[in-house]
Amino acid sequence: MTALESAQSTEVDCCMVGCGPAGAMLGLLLARAGISVLVLEKHADFLRDFRGDTIHPSTLDILDELGLADRFLQLPHSEVSELSVDLPAGGKISINLHRLPGRFHFIAFVPQWDFLKFITTEASRYPGFDLRMEAEATELIEENGAVRGVRFRDDNGVHEVRSQLTVGADGRGSVTRESADLPLVETSAPMDVLWLRLSRRPDESEGALLGLGPGHIVAMFNRGEYWQIGYVIPKGQDARVRAAGLEAFRESVASLVPRFADRVHEIQDWDQVKLLTVRSDRLRKWFRPGYLAIGDAAHAMSPVAGVGINLAIQDAVAAAHVLWRPLRDRSLTPRDLARVQKRRELPTRIIQRLQSLIQEGVFAPALKQNKQVGLPVAARLLLSLPGLRDVPARLVAYGVARPHVGSPELLPAAPSASERGLR
Repeated sequence: MTALESAQSTEVDCCMVGCGPAGAMLGLLLARAGISVLVLEKHADFLRDFRGDTIHPSTLDILDELGLADRFLQLPHSEVSELSVDLPAGGKISINLHRLPGRFHFIAFVPQWDFLKFITTEASRYPGFDLRMEAEATELIEENGAVRGVRFRDDNGVHEVRSQLTVGADGRGSVTRESADLPLVETSAPMDVLWLRLSRRPDESEGALLGLGPGHIVAMFNRGEYWQIGYVIPKGQDARVRAAGLEAFRESVASLVPRFADRVHEIQDWDQVKLLTVRSDRLRKWFRPGYLAIGDAAHAMSPVAGVGINLAIQDAVAAAHVLWRPLRDRSLTPRDLARVQKRRELPTRIIQRLQSLIQEGVFAPALKQNKQVGLPVAARLLLSLPGLRDVPARLVAYGVARPHVGSPELLPAAPSASERGLR
């Protein structure tokens, strides 16, 4: 008997492959609307360093509409209300969130594993939600030109999930996207990022800084006990940087950010420096009958402005809004999936284009040796005129369109631990 012949089968309304921000949020929203959901996550836990952890006001608004924002903000986090960039040729870019409408005027920095644990814990209060860890999807199940589910492997062997809809939320290296053979548009980013940590002093109160210099870019984020450092390098130069040696790397960080000169010795090993290969792409078509891609599986984002996690969550909100009723009524058609793409494709393309303009107009010149970076005239006007200066902040905070939860809560959730009087 072959592995496929012995595969154990499960049937649900919707199967999500990948429990990142998009998969976890869609699982929660569909489960509360009475849809049976299975989320497959190939890892044993959510503990991975330097993943997207910038929770913007758009996501905080979504959590608030779900009645979860106050509880979420009890998690350890830091808040940033202003992003500043000092340019060596003169000028300063400042994006201030204080003037935005709404309740939340800051970006919350929360480790992604805490965010995912929080969302999946809330989702597990609904009887239709099931999360399986260490469950690695291997291929889609196709019958008569339509996707009918997915096969996955765990310690107990091969399994099949049969579902009305399989959602690929398995990131930029998506197995399901490859299996669905959907057309992809790729663009070339001029940079990669080396992530590391350095200790923070109590008197260092800035929330986020970005420094630009000839041949160098460094981003610094206040994470409470430490600074999270993004050292931006030209595309494909990771091996060259490492070959130059750890001491040269420490000296470069110290020269670019003199305030850190007394602590770069904390970088003791290259294992402390993680490479993020920056890429930006999008699917021309996000769906096939029985299959939908969302989040990074549909559109990998540059790390510029940290919007990727929030766009992925907006995908999930839009998908739940459109799909909960057809899934409940078992009337799902490709037209429903096309409606999800129609809602999300234009906002995604606009943000990707803006990221590209920043990369090409600011980052690429800064990464060229002896190239002075100044603030373009159009950008200076945009950031100085009262009627326009808040446009960048709005785009960072909310994206192109401010999302709202449109899927209902049709099933009661089990009481949380705090509601049961537990700690």
